[in-house]
Amino acid sequence: MSENTIDPATFRAVLGSYPTGVCAITATTPDGTRAAMVIGSFTSVSLDPPLVGFLPDKASSSWPLIEAAGHFCVNVLASDQQDVCRRLAAKGPDKFAGVDVRLSQHGHPVIANAIAQIDCDIHAVIDAGDHWFVVGRVLSLDVVRDEDPMLFHRGRYGGFAELA
Repeated sequence: MSENTIDPATFRAVLGSYPTGVCAITATTPDGTRAAMVIGSFTSVSLDPPLVGFLPDKASSSWPLIEAAGHFCVNVLASDQQDVCRRLAAKGPDKFAGVDVRLSQHGHPVIANAIAQIDCDIHAVIDAGDHWFVVGRVLSLDVVRDEDPMLFHRGRYGGFAELA
């Protein structure tokens, strides 16, 4: 337990004031099982070498499958993909039911109509409290379509609105 006692509800409320993008992390395990998780903690880490990162919860049932795969694809979701987001975030054996998917050149599941895709190998997994900090080495990346990103803010999904 931490020496600093921060109320978890206050922590979530304050940090929930900061909007995040929404991504689906997808992978295929060595036995062919497809895995997916939705995250709002995606970030660029390094340009040289090209590294990105995300933070799955240690209690996630999807993260062990993605870790076992040794690689993953970051699918940056668009604001019009809330149905896809909810399906991939749901519990259950086949999160991909009804989701249009193709395989990337590296064999990773790619969500159709996602804004961008970033194929990665797992570079490092670092302990970060009740989460893991996963660093991925970028193998390839592409912007698929020019659309507003899905955002998560104060417990709700939305999109981007440009200021005049």
